[in-house]
Amino acid sequence: MDYKKASEHIINWLKGQLETSGQKGFVVGVSGGIDSAVVSSLCARTGFPVIVLNMPIYQVKEQFSRAEEHIANLLKSFNNVRTFTVDLTNTFQMLCDSMPDEAKGELALVNTRSRLRMTTLYSFANTNNYLVCGTGNKIEDFGIGFFTKYGDGGVDISPIADLLKSQVYGLGRILGVPESILKAPPTDGLWEIDRTDEDQIGASYDELEWAMAFLGDQNLKKVQIETLKEITDRQKTVLKIYISRNLGSQHKMKMPAVCVLPEGM
Repeated sequence: MDYKKASEHIINWLKGQLETSGQKGFVVGVSGGIDSAVVSSLCARTGFPVIVLNMPIYQVKEQFSRAEEHIANLLKSFNNVRTFTVDLTNTFQMLCDSMPDEAKGELALVNTRSRLRMTTLYSFANTNNYLVCGTGNKIEDFGIGFFTKYGDGGVDISPIADLLKSQVYGLGRILGVPESILKAPPTDGLWEIDRTDEDQIGASYDELEWAMAFLGDQNLKKVQIETLKEITDRQKTVLKIYISRNLGSQHKMKMPAVCVLPEGM
């Protein structure tokens, strides 16, 4: 990939999205990870107003520090960037305290963090007539559905959703993303421990990119992994992870099902 041309294309696309929507700027939430760092860097380069939010919720110190380092670099380089830190820890805790145990599953609370951040992003966006920019990449958004429905999946536009994770890193390098972010293991920043994406998924992004390319446009429900002779046992495991997560996340990747009444009813 020609990353310079790719970055220019995305920047022009972002400008076009503003013109089409009639909005005035962009809102991006940053987590200290590569995806949000790249998206915020691209938005800053449009020359339009950008609000960058750091929204800690019982955040791991290193994640918060990486986000702050990136924000400081943006402020130093671009005069169209404003930034706010909105600590949602107390808001999250108050919500948790108000809910019965039946609503406090571990994964449910993790997803609640993401949805609180989405609500905050849209408060800034609605107030300023800005677009909320998604930070999901192709593997997350269309491969394994590794995002929170109506959380980080609740956005207006998705600038990097056609890029593989490795390509996002390539863009990050030419955009001057801090080395601390480029070297950090990918994480969604939704856990109180420094739990990486690979810890959660069971496979690395490189492995998942291989699985996506290997499977292509096959009907995943019909893939018979055990009959495949040309791949290793580890690759079979990765395929199972990829297929299971893809099929289990279809409800996230599609519009909600609508019950259509028959004519004359």
